[in-house]
Amino acid sequence: MAKHAPSREEVQNSRWLKPFGHRIRGSDLWRFTRRSVPRGVAIGLFVGIFLMVPGLQIVGAALVCMALRGNVAIAAAMTFLSNPATTPFFLIAAVDVGNRMGFHADLTTLQVLSNTHASVWRWLAWLLSDAAPAMVTGLAVIAAIFAFAGYWMSLVGWRWWIGRKWIQRRYADREGVSASEIS
Repeated sequence: MAKHAPSREEVQNSRWLKPFGHRIRGSDLWRFTRRSVPRGVAIGLFVGIFLMVPGLQIVGAALVCMALRGNVAIAAAMTFLSNPATTPFFLIAAVDVGNRMGFHADLTTLQVLSNTHASVWRWLAWLLSDAAPAMVTGLAVIAAIFAFAGYWMSLVGWRWWIGRKWIQRRYADREGVSASEIS
């Protein structure tokens, strides 16, 4: 996943982010700190799941990171959670969540459209008539849940990783060796 994430230069040279060039170059958006990494994870997961438009997900995550001081690289990488393999599951789950929240999207029509390889126009007609409110609401709920869970998991993971490094450092000091020799 990380090898497919754009580099700092690619994000900065994006035509969508050019107007924000001076702000996106800020080093605080690219540092890996205990606060910026969980923010980047949460932002990337939320934007990646909610936006569902490849290419715009990374731009959207970068713009939100500018406002909330999250790590842009982590946010860009986390947007890859929604990909062609996972998108159908997110969309079906979003419609189901939206239906449970009181909206009405006919899932049998969704199945018929899928099985008959319907045209884009039939999909668009179904989406705009029944499914849009359910899907948007469901995507927002699912994205918020994933962002919340990702934030806390990365926060705990960061704390565990730093604690482990401190233990290794303490052990190295006691034994008289460098911490890099222990790892």
